[in-house]
Amino acid sequence: MANTELLMPKMGESVAEATIIKWLKNEGDKIAMDEPVLEIATDKVDSEIPSTAEGVLIKKLFKEGEVVQVGKAVALISSDVNVKVEHPKETAPVTVQKESQHTSVQKQVAETAIANIKIEKQSAAGKFYSPLVRNIAKAEGIGMEELETIVGSGLEGRVTKNDILAYLPNKGKGKTLSTNLSTNGASTSVQTNNSSSSSQQTVVVNKPVVSVSAGDEIIEMDRMRKLIADHMVMSKHVSPHVTSFVEADVTNLVMWRDKIKKQFEKREGEKITFTPVFIWAVIQAIKDFPMINVSVDGTKIIRRKNINIGMAATLPTGNLIVPVIKNADHLNLLGLTKAVNDLANRARQNKLQPDEISGGTYTLTNVGSFGNVMGTPIINQPQAAIMATGAIKKKPAVIETPNGDTIGIRQMMFLSHSYDHRVVDGALGGSFVRRVADYLENFDVNTLI
Repeated sequence: MANTELLMPKMGESVAEATIIKWLKNEGDKIAMDEPVLEIATDKVDSEIPSTAEGVLIKKLFKEGEVVQVGKAVALISSDVNVKVEHPKETAPVTVQKESQHTSVQKQVAETAIANIKIEKQSAAGKFYSPLVRNIAKAEGIGMEELETIVGSGLEGRVTKNDILAYLPNKGKGKTLSTNLSTNGASTSVQTNNSSSSSQQTVVVNKPVVSVSAGDEIIEMDRMRKLIADHMVMSKHVSPHVTSFVEADVTNLVMWRDKIKKQFEKREGEKITFTPVFIWAVIQAIKDFPMINVSVDGTKIIRRKNINIGMAATLPTGNLIVPVIKNADHLNLLGLTKAVNDLANRARQNKLQPDEISGGTYTLTNVGSFGNVMGTPIINQPQAAIMATGAIKKKPAVIETPNGDTIGIRQMMFLSHSYDHRVVDGALGGSFVRRVADYLENFDVNTLI
Protein backbone atom coordinates (compact mmCIF):
# COMPACT_ATOMS: atom_id res chain seq x y z
CA MET A 1 0.00 0.00 0.00
CA ALA A 2 1.48 3.35 -1.09
CA ASN A 3 0.66 6.66 0.52
CA THR A 4 0.87 9.91 -1.42
CA GLU A 5 1.37 13.31 0.19
CA LEU A 6 -0.91 16.05 -1.10
CA LEU A 7 1.29 19.16 -1.08
CA MET A 8 0.37 22.83 -0.84
CA PRO A 9 1.23 23.86 -4.42
CA LYS A 10 3.38 26.80 -5.44
CA MET A 11 1.02 29.61 -6.39
CA GLY A 12 3.41 32.29 -7.58
CA GLU A 13 6.72 33.82 -6.57
CA SER A 14 5.17 36.24 -4.08
CA VAL A 15 2.99 33.65 -2.32
CA ALA A 16 4.65 31.62 0.43
CA GLU A 17 1.62 30.40 2.40
CA ALA A 18 -2.12 29.86 2.23
CA THR A 19 -5.00 29.47 4.67
CA ILE A 20 -7.23 26.39 4.53
CA ILE A 21 -10.79 27.68 4.21
CA LYS A 22 -12.71 24.44 3.86
CA TRP A 23 -12.08 20.72 3.49
CA LEU A 24 -14.19 19.36 0.64
CA LYS A 25 -13.35 15.74 1.55
CA ASN A 26 -13.39 13.92 4.89
CA GLU A 27 -11.04 11.22 6.13
CA GLY A 28 -12.16 7.91 4.63
CA ASP A 29 -13.62 9.50 1.47
CA LYS A 30 -12.61 8.12 -1.91
CA ILE A 31 -10.89 10.66 -4.17
CA ALA A 32 -10.42 10.65 -7.93
CA MET A 33 -7.42 12.10 -9.70
CA ASP A 34 -7.72 15.93 -10.05
CA GLU A 35 -10.83 15.98 -7.83
CA PRO A 36 -10.91 19.06 -5.53
CA VAL A 37 -9.95 18.14 -1.95
CA LEU A 38 -9.89 21.50 -0.15
CA GLU A 39 -10.37 25.23 -0.64
CA ILE A 40 -7.60 27.66 0.24
CA ALA A 41 -7.23 31.43 0.43
CA THR A 42 -4.11 33.52 -0.07
CA ASP A 43 -3.77 37.26 0.23
CA LYS A 44 -4.64 37.47 -3.46
CA VAL A 45 -7.07 34.78 -4.57
CA ASP A 46 -9.17 31.83 -3.41
CA SER A 47 -8.76 28.50 -5.16
CA GLU A 48 -9.30 24.76 -4.91
CA ILE A 49 -6.52 22.21 -4.48
CA PRO A 50 -7.06 19.08 -6.62
CA SER A 51 -5.87 15.62 -5.71
CA THR A 52 -2.61 14.46 -7.26
CA ALA A 53 -3.48 10.80 -6.79
CA GLU A 54 -6.44 8.43 -6.82
CA GLY A 55 -7.36 6.65 -3.62
CA VAL A 56 -8.70 7.33 -0.11
CA LEU A 57 -8.06 10.37 2.07
CA ILE A 58 -6.60 8.76 5.19
CA LYS A 59 -5.38 11.82 7.11
CA LYS A 60 -5.82 15.59 7.16
CA LEU A 61 -2.61 17.17 8.41
CA PHE A 62 -4.10 20.62 9.03
CA LYS A 63 -7.43 22.00 10.22
CA GLU A 64 -9.64 24.63 8.63
CA GLY A 65 -8.34 28.11 9.39
CA GLU A 66 -4.71 27.01 9.73
CA VAL A 67 -1.91 28.54 7.63
CA VAL A 68 0.22 26.16 5.56
CA GLN A 69 3.55 26.94 3.91
CA VAL A 70 3.92 26.26 0.19
CA GLY A 71 5.43 22.82 -0.40
CA LYS A 72 4.21 21.29 2.86
CA ALA A 73 1.97 18.21 2.89
CA VAL A 74 -1.65 18.95 3.82
CA ALA A 75 -3.05 15.43 3.56
CA LEU A 76 -2.18 11.78 3.00
CA ILE A 77 -3.88 9.73 0.28
CA SER A 78 -3.72 5.93 0.20
CA SER A 79 -3.85 4.00 -3.05
CA ASP A 80 -5.63 1.16 -1.21
CA VAL A 81 -9.34 1.85 -1.66
CA ASN A 82 -10.17 -0.71 1.05
CA VAL A 83 -8.01 0.88 3.72
CA LYS A 84 -9.65 1.48 7.09
CA VAL A 85 -9.18 4.95 8.52
CA GLU A 86 -8.61 5.15 12.26
CA HIS A 87 -9.05 8.50 13.93
CA PRO A 88 -6.06 9.34 16.15
CA LYS A 89 -6.54 9.43 19.89
CA GLU A 90 -6.01 12.67 21.76
CA THR A 91 -2.48 12.92 23.11
CA ALA A 92 -1.81 13.69 26.72
CA PRO A 93 -0.73 17.24 27.51
CA VAL A 94 3.00 17.83 27.70
CA THR A 95 4.35 18.44 31.20
CA VAL A 96 6.33 21.67 31.48
CA GLN A 97 8.98 22.33 34.08
CA LYS A 98 7.74 24.53 36.93
CA GLU A 99 8.78 28.16 36.61
CA SER A 100 9.70 30.55 39.36
CA GLN A 101 6.78 32.29 41.06
CA HIS A 102 7.80 35.74 39.78
CA THR A 103 8.18 34.58 36.17
CA SER A 104 4.95 32.63 36.36
CA VAL A 105 3.00 35.67 37.58
CA GLN A 106 4.46 37.87 34.83
CA LYS A 107 3.61 35.30 32.21
CA GLN A 108 0.09 34.90 33.58
CA VAL A 109 -0.52 38.66 33.44
CA ALA A 110 0.79 38.86 29.87
CA GLU A 111 -1.25 35.87 28.75
CA THR A 112 -4.37 37.31 30.36
CA ALA A 113 -3.89 40.61 28.52
CA ILE A 114 -3.40 38.81 25.20
CA ALA A 115 -6.35 36.51 25.86
CA ASN A 116 -8.61 39.53 26.33
CA ILE A 117 -7.80 40.71 22.80
CA LYS A 118 -10.31 39.30 20.34
CA ILE A 119 -9.43 39.34 16.65
CA GLU A 120 -12.31 38.33 14.41
CA LYS A 121 -11.78 36.52 11.11
CA GLN A 122 -13.72 39.28 9.38
CA SER A 123 -14.14 42.90 10.35
CA ALA A 124 -17.50 44.65 10.47
CA ALA A 125 -16.68 45.93 6.97
CA GLY A 126 -16.15 42.38 5.71
CA LYS A 127 -12.34 42.60 5.49
CA PHE A 128 -10.78 39.15 5.83
CA TYR A 129 -7.84 38.54 8.18
CA SER A 130 -5.81 35.35 7.78
CA PRO A 131 -4.93 33.28 10.87
CA LEU A 132 -1.30 34.36 10.57
CA VAL A 133 -2.20 38.06 10.60
CA ARG A 134 -4.59 37.52 13.54
CA ASN A 135 -1.94 35.65 15.52
CA ILE A 136 0.64 38.39 14.95
CA ALA A 137 -1.87 41.07 15.94
CA LYS A 138 -2.80 39.24 19.12
CA ALA A 139 0.85 38.58 20.05
CA GLU A 140 1.68 42.28 19.58
CA GLY A 141 -1.34 43.49 21.53
CA ILE A 142 -3.10 44.97 18.47
CA GLY A 143 -6.87 45.01 18.92
CA MET A 144 -9.52 44.70 16.22
CA GLU A 145 -10.10 48.45 16.03
CA GLU A 146 -6.39 49.14 15.51
CA LEU A 147 -6.01 46.28 13.04
CA GLU A 148 -8.68 47.84 10.83
CA THR A 149 -6.55 50.99 10.49
CA ILE A 150 -3.74 49.11 8.73
CA VAL A 151 -3.70 49.59 4.97
CA GLY A 152 -3.57 46.24 3.19
CA SER A 153 -1.56 45.63 0.02
CA GLY A 154 -3.22 42.30 -0.75
CA LEU A 155 -6.17 41.60 -3.03
CA GLU A 156 -9.15 43.86 -2.28
CA GLY A 157 -7.09 45.66 0.38
CA ARG A 158 -6.46 42.56 2.47
CA VAL A 159 -3.81 42.96 5.20
CA THR A 160 -0.85 40.64 4.59
CA LYS A 161 1.88 39.42 6.92
CA ASN A 162 4.28 42.00 5.45
CA ASP A 163 1.73 44.80 6.02
CA ILE A 164 1.32 44.10 9.73
CA LEU A 165 5.06 43.55 10.27
CA ALA A 166 5.79 46.85 8.51
CA TYR A 167 3.19 48.55 10.72
CA LEU A 168 4.72 47.44 14.04
CA PRO A 169 7.71 49.89 14.07
CA ASN A 170 5.34 52.78 13.24
CA LYS A 171 2.64 51.75 15.68
CA GLY A 172 0.80 54.77 17.04
CA LYS A 173 2.54 57.25 14.69
CA GLY A 174 -0.49 57.92 12.47
CA LYS A 175 0.86 56.54 9.18
CA THR A 176 -2.18 54.54 8.25
CA LEU A 177 -5.39 54.98 6.36
CA SER A 178 -8.41 53.50 8.04
CA THR A 179 -11.79 52.72 6.62
CA ASN A 180 -14.14 51.72 9.45
CA LEU A 181 -17.58 50.66 8.35
CA SER A 182 -20.07 50.15 11.15
CA THR A 183 -22.76 47.62 10.43
CA ASN A 184 -24.96 48.75 13.28
CA GLY A 185 -24.09 52.43 13.60
CA ALA A 186 -25.47 55.27 11.56
CA SER A 187 -22.27 56.63 10.10
CA THR A 188 -19.06 55.71 8.30
CA SER A 189 -15.82 57.33 9.46
CA VAL A 190 -12.75 57.61 7.25
CA GLN A 191 -9.56 59.16 8.61
CA THR A 192 -6.38 59.80 6.63
CA ASN A 193 -3.00 60.77 8.09
CA ASN A 194 0.25 61.28 6.19
CA SER A 195 3.69 61.28 7.76
CA SER A 196 4.88 64.09 5.51
CA SER A 197 1.97 66.36 6.33
CA SER A 198 0.35 67.48 9.54
CA SER A 199 -3.04 67.76 7.88
CA GLN A 200 -5.78 65.38 9.00
CA GLN A 201 -9.05 64.74 7.22
CA THR A 202 -12.08 63.09 8.72
CA VAL A 203 -15.11 62.26 6.60
CA VAL A 204 -18.33 61.22 8.29
CA VAL A 205 -21.04 59.82 6.04
CA ASN A 206 -24.52 59.19 7.40
CA LYS A 207 -25.72 55.73 6.48
CA PRO A 208 -29.34 55.24 5.50
CA VAL A 209 -31.63 53.27 7.76
CA VAL A 210 -32.73 50.22 5.78
CA SER A 211 -36.15 48.84 6.54
CA VAL A 212 -37.19 45.27 5.73
CA SER A 213 -40.72 44.60 4.53
CA ALA A 214 -42.68 41.38 4.49
CA GLY A 215 -41.59 39.18 1.62
CA ASP A 216 -38.13 40.80 1.29
CA GLU A 217 -35.26 38.35 0.97
CA ILE A 218 -32.12 39.00 3.01
CA ILE A 219 -28.99 37.68 1.28
CA GLU A 220 -25.71 37.61 3.17
CA MET A 221 -22.74 38.75 1.06
CA ASP A 222 -20.15 36.07 0.42
CA ARG A 223 -16.58 36.78 1.49
CA MET A 224 -15.39 37.97 -1.91
CA ARG A 225 -18.35 40.33 -2.31
CA LYS A 226 -17.56 41.86 1.08
CA LEU A 227 -13.94 42.35 0.03
CA ILE A 228 -15.00 43.95 -3.26
CA ALA A 229 -17.41 46.28 -1.46
CA ASP A 230 -14.73 47.30 1.02
CA HIS A 231 -12.21 47.91 -1.78
CA MET A 232 -14.65 50.02 -3.80
CA VAL A 233 -15.56 52.20 -0.81
CA MET A 234 -11.88 52.63 0.01
CA SER A 235 -11.05 53.63 -3.57
CA LYS A 236 -13.74 56.32 -3.68
CA HIS A 237 -12.51 57.77 -0.37
CA VAL A 238 -8.83 57.65 -1.34
CA SER A 239 -9.04 59.01 -4.88
CA PRO A 240 -11.11 61.98 -6.09
CA HIS A 241 -12.60 60.43 -9.22
CA VAL A 242 -13.05 62.33 -12.49
CA THR A 243 -14.43 60.65 -15.63
CA SER A 244 -13.92 61.86 -19.21
CA PHE A 245 -15.86 60.48 -22.18
CA VAL A 246 -15.01 60.20 -25.87
CA GLU A 247 -17.06 58.75 -28.72
CA ALA A 248 -14.98 56.85 -31.24
CA ASP A 249 -15.70 55.73 -34.80
CA VAL A 250 -14.43 52.14 -34.89
CA THR A 251 -15.81 51.19 -38.28
CA ASN A 252 -12.37 50.14 -39.57
CA LEU A 253 -11.85 47.94 -36.51
CA VAL A 254 -15.21 46.20 -36.98
CA MET A 255 -14.50 45.64 -40.68
CA TRP A 256 -11.08 44.15 -39.85
CA ARG A 257 -12.47 41.73 -37.28
CA ASP A 258 -15.30 40.65 -39.59
CA LYS A 259 -12.70 39.96 -42.28
CA ILE A 260 -10.28 37.85 -40.20
CA LYS A 261 -12.34 36.22 -37.42
CA LYS A 262 -13.31 32.99 -39.23
CA GLN A 263 -9.81 32.41 -40.57
CA PHE A 264 -8.31 33.20 -37.16
CA GLU A 265 -10.62 30.78 -35.32
CA LYS A 266 -9.88 28.03 -37.85
CA ARG A 267 -6.13 28.59 -37.55
CA GLU A 268 -5.80 29.16 -33.79
CA GLY A 269 -8.77 27.19 -32.47
CA GLU A 270 -10.07 30.19 -30.49
CA LYS A 271 -12.07 33.34 -31.12
CA ILE A 272 -10.79 36.87 -31.42
CA THR A 273 -12.69 39.65 -29.65
CA PHE A 274 -12.29 43.41 -29.60
CA THR A 275 -10.70 43.38 -26.12
CA PRO A 276 -7.12 42.65 -27.29
CA VAL A 277 -7.30 45.60 -29.68
CA PHE A 278 -8.66 47.86 -26.92
CA ILE A 279 -5.72 46.81 -24.74
CA TRP A 280 -3.30 47.40 -27.62
CA ALA A 281 -4.64 50.95 -28.04
CA VAL A 282 -4.35 51.61 -24.29
CA ILE A 283 -0.72 50.43 -24.35
CA GLN A 284 0.13 52.79 -27.21
CA ALA A 285 -1.51 55.70 -25.39
CA ILE A 286 0.38 54.90 -22.16
CA LYS A 287 3.63 55.10 -24.12
CA ASP A 288 2.54 58.55 -25.28
CA PHE A 289 1.34 59.63 -21.81
CA PRO A 290 3.47 57.71 -19.24
CA MET A 291 2.14 59.79 -16.31
CA ILE A 292 -1.11 57.80 -16.57
CA ASN A 293 0.82 54.66 -15.57
CA VAL A 294 1.43 55.81 -11.99
CA SER A 295 0.55 55.18 -8.34
CA VAL A 296 0.40 57.55 -5.37
CA ASP A 297 2.26 56.95 -2.11
CA GLY A 298 1.48 59.86 0.24
CA THR A 299 2.97 62.88 -1.53
CA LYS A 300 5.11 60.76 -3.85
CA ILE A 301 4.20 59.74 -7.40
CA ILE A 302 5.53 56.37 -8.53
CA ARG A 303 5.81 56.21 -12.30
CA ARG A 304 5.71 52.56 -13.32
CA LYS A 305 8.33 51.19 -15.68
CA ASN A 306 6.28 48.12 -16.62
CA ILE A 307 2.95 48.31 -18.39
CA ASN A 308 0.79 45.64 -16.74
CA ILE A 309 -2.79 45.77 -17.97
CA GLY A 310 -5.58 44.42 -15.77
CA MET A 311 -8.72 43.17 -17.51
CA ALA A 312 -11.88 42.92 -15.45
CA ALA A 313 -13.51 39.49 -15.69
CA THR A 314 -16.65 38.02 -14.14
CA LEU A 315 -16.47 34.86 -12.04
CA PRO A 316 -19.15 32.15 -12.15
CA THR A 317 -20.47 33.54 -8.84
CA GLY A 318 -21.05 36.93 -10.46
CA ASN A 319 -18.20 38.51 -8.51
CA LEU A 320 -15.48 40.48 -10.25
CA ILE A 321 -11.80 39.63 -10.58
CA VAL A 322 -9.03 41.43 -12.46
CA PRO A 323 -6.35 39.17 -13.98
CA VAL A 324 -3.27 41.02 -15.19
CA ILE A 325 -1.30 40.78 -18.44
CA LYS A 326 2.26 41.42 -17.25
CA ASN A 327 4.56 43.43 -19.56
CA ALA A 328 1.71 43.76 -22.03
CA ASP A 329 3.75 46.18 -24.14
CA HIS A 330 6.11 43.30 -25.01
CA LEU A 331 3.30 41.38 -26.77
CA ASN A 332 2.05 41.80 -30.31
CA LEU A 333 -1.64 41.62 -31.17
CA LEU A 334 -1.58 37.82 -31.42
CA GLY A 335 0.14 37.56 -28.04
CA LEU A 336 -2.43 39.89 -26.46
CA THR A 337 -5.27 37.83 -27.94
CA LYS A 338 -3.82 34.60 -26.54
CA ALA A 339 -3.29 36.20 -23.12
CA VAL A 340 -6.81 37.67 -22.97
CA ASN A 341 -8.48 34.39 -23.93
CA ASP A 342 -6.35 32.35 -21.53
CA LEU A 343 -6.94 34.60 -18.51
CA ALA A 344 -10.66 34.97 -19.23
CA ASN A 345 -11.15 31.20 -19.58
CA ARG A 346 -9.25 30.36 -16.41
CA ALA A 347 -11.07 33.11 -14.50
CA ARG A 348 -14.37 31.43 -15.38
CA GLN A 349 -12.95 28.12 -14.14
CA ASN A 350 -11.50 29.58 -10.89
CA LYS A 351 -8.02 28.47 -11.98
CA LEU A 352 -6.14 31.78 -11.79
CA GLN A 353 -2.91 31.85 -9.80
CA PRO A 354 -2.36 34.58 -7.15
CA ASP A 355 0.45 36.25 -9.11
CA GLU A 356 -1.87 36.57 -12.10
CA ILE A 357 -4.20 39.01 -10.33
CA SER A 358 -1.58 41.29 -8.82
CA GLY A 359 0.84 43.93 -10.05
CA GLY A 360 -1.51 45.72 -12.45
CA THR A 361 -0.65 49.32 -13.38
CA TYR A 362 -3.74 50.18 -15.47
CA THR A 363 -7.11 48.46 -15.82
CA LEU A 364 -9.59 48.07 -18.67
CA THR A 365 -13.18 46.90 -18.20
CA ASN A 366 -15.41 46.09 -21.17
CA VAL A 367 -18.92 47.12 -20.10
CA GLY A 368 -20.00 46.74 -23.72
CA SER A 369 -20.11 42.98 -23.19
CA PHE A 370 -23.23 43.60 -21.06
CA GLY A 371 -24.81 45.81 -23.74
CA ASN A 372 -23.91 49.03 -21.87
CA VAL A 373 -22.91 52.02 -23.97
CA MET A 374 -20.75 53.61 -21.26
CA GLY A 375 -19.88 53.48 -17.57
CA THR A 376 -18.07 55.35 -14.81
CA PRO A 377 -15.64 52.72 -13.48
CA ILE A 378 -14.04 52.91 -10.02
CA ILE A 379 -10.24 53.00 -9.94
CA ASN A 380 -8.55 49.74 -8.98
CA GLN A 381 -6.21 50.90 -6.20
CA PRO A 382 -3.30 51.57 -6.06
CA GLN A 383 -3.57 52.44 -9.77
CA ALA A 384 -4.43 55.96 -10.89
CA ALA A 385 -6.81 55.32 -13.78
CA ILE A 386 -9.21 52.86 -15.40
CA MET A 387 -11.03 52.76 -18.75
CA ALA A 388 -14.43 51.34 -19.63
CA THR A 389 -15.23 50.43 -23.24
CA GLY A 390 -18.88 50.55 -24.24
CA ALA A 391 -20.96 48.59 -26.72
CA ILE A 392 -20.34 49.20 -30.42
CA LYS A 393 -23.51 50.53 -32.08
CA LYS A 394 -24.40 51.51 -35.63
CA LYS A 395 -25.22 55.23 -35.83
CA PRO A 396 -25.69 57.87 -38.50
CA ALA A 397 -22.63 60.10 -38.48
CA VAL A 398 -21.06 62.95 -40.43
CA ILE A 399 -18.26 61.71 -42.71
CA GLU A 400 -15.73 64.28 -43.84
CA THR A 401 -14.43 63.78 -47.40
CA PRO A 402 -12.30 65.90 -49.78
CA ASN A 403 -15.50 66.57 -51.73
CA GLY A 404 -17.50 67.69 -48.71
CA ASP A 405 -19.35 66.23 -45.75
CA THR A 406 -21.84 63.41 -46.05
CA ILE A 407 -24.01 61.31 -43.73
CA GLY A 408 -23.27 57.61 -43.38
CA ILE A 409 -23.83 54.61 -41.09
CA ARG A 410 -20.80 54.15 -38.83
CA GLN A 411 -19.83 51.80 -36.01
CA MET A 412 -19.57 54.01 -32.91
CA MET A 413 -18.62 53.40 -29.27
CA PHE A 414 -17.97 55.39 -26.09
CA LEU A 415 -14.78 55.26 -24.04
CA SER A 416 -15.06 56.25 -20.36
CA HIS A 417 -11.85 57.16 -18.53
CA SER A 418 -11.90 57.52 -14.73
CA TYR A 419 -8.75 58.91 -13.12
CA ASP A 420 -7.33 60.06 -9.80
CA HIS A 421 -7.56 63.86 -9.83
CA ARG A 422 -4.79 64.12 -7.21
CA VAL A 423 -2.22 63.31 -9.89
CA VAL A 424 -4.09 63.26 -13.21
CA ASP A 425 -5.60 66.57 -14.27
CA GLY A 426 -8.37 66.94 -16.83
CA ALA A 427 -5.95 67.84 -19.61
CA LEU A 428 -3.94 64.65 -19.15
CA GLY A 429 -6.92 62.39 -18.43
CA GLY A 430 -8.92 63.78 -21.34
CA SER A 431 -5.98 63.75 -23.77
CA PHE A 432 -5.24 60.14 -22.88
CA VAL A 433 -8.71 58.83 -23.67
CA ARG A 434 -8.76 60.89 -26.86
CA ARG A 435 -5.47 59.30 -27.92
CA VAL A 436 -6.87 55.80 -27.27
CA ALA A 437 -9.82 56.69 -29.49
CA ASP A 438 -7.44 57.95 -32.21
CA TYR A 439 -5.58 54.63 -32.26
CA LEU A 440 -8.87 52.73 -32.57
CA GLU A 441 -10.28 55.03 -35.26
CA ASN A 442 -7.11 54.78 -37.36
CA PHE A 443 -6.80 51.01 -37.03
CA ASP A 444 -5.51 49.55 -40.30
CA VAL A 445 -8.00 47.16 -41.87
CA ASN A 446 -5.07 45.32 -43.48
CA THR A 447 -3.41 44.52 -40.14
CA LEU A 448 -2.04 40.96 -40.05
CA ILE A 449 -2.40 38.72 -37.01
